Amino acid sequence: MSMPITGAEEQEEEERHTPRSLVRYRSSNKQGASHANVKNGARKGTQAPIQRASRVRTTEDYPFQVTAKLPESEIMDAPRGRRGQAAHPLVYLGLGMLGMLVLWICLSLLLGWGQGMLDDMHYGRPRTFQMDMRVGHNEQAGQPSHFIALNLNRRIQVIEISGGDPAHTHVYTGPQLYGAQDDLVPVTLRFVDVNGDHRPDMIVSFQGTQIAYINEQDQFRPATPAEQPQIEHFLQSH
Repeated sequence: MSMPITGAEEQEEEERHTPRSLVRYRSSNKQGASHANVKNGARKGTQAPIQRASRVRTTEDYPFQVTAKLPESEIMDAPRGRRGQAAHPLVYLGLGMLGMLVLWICLSLLLGWGQGMLDDMHYGRPRTFQMDMRVGHNEQAGQPSHFIALNLNRRIQVIEISGGDPAHTHVYTGPQLYGAQDDLVPVTLRFVDVNGDHRPDMIVSFQGTQIAYINEQDQFRPATPAEQPQIEHFLQSH
C-alpha cells in the first residue's frame, strides 16, 4: 500500500532532480511556498530537508572594469633599466687593485721558486762556493790555494787550504744569519787589494753585504776599525 506524498517531500524530490543552476534562480514565490511546505511538514512530524552549501563564488561572478593600461614600452623598459645600472667606479678600482695584488704575489712566489732552483744548481745544499787563488800562502810548489765558502746552518765559514796542502788549512768564521730562509743564502768570494799593500785581500759577499779580510803573512784576518773607512771607500768605488 503506497503512502501519500506530502508537499515537502514532493518539493525535495523535485530539487533532487533539478539542476542547481535552476534551483538557485527560482522566483521568490516558489521559495516562499517551499518554505511553507517545509514548515507544514515539520508540524506533521516529517524531517525538514537539509540545506546544501552553495557554490563558492569566483571572480567570474563579480564584474570588474579596467581603469588604466600601461604602454608596452614602459612595461618592457622598466626591468631593462634596472639591469643596466652601472656599478660605482670605486668597485672597478678595488677589483683592479685586488687583481694586481694577487698577480704580484703569484709572480713573487714564481720568481722566488725559480731563484731557489738556480741556486740549488749553482751552489747546492748547504750553499757552497769554491775557487782557487794565488794569495802567497804556502805556494812555493806552484800550487794555488783552494778556498771553500759555506753557509752551514746559517753560519758563514771560509776554509782555506794553503798551497793545496791539507796540513796548512785555515778556517775563518763569519757572521751568523737569523732569517727563516737564510740557510739558503749563497756565499761568494773574490780577492782584491783593498789597502794598497800589493797583496790580494779576501772579500766575502752574501745578501748584498761585503766583509773584507786582510791578507797578512800566511793567512787572513778581520779588518780593524781603523782600516774600515779605507776599505769601505774602496768597496764603494769597486
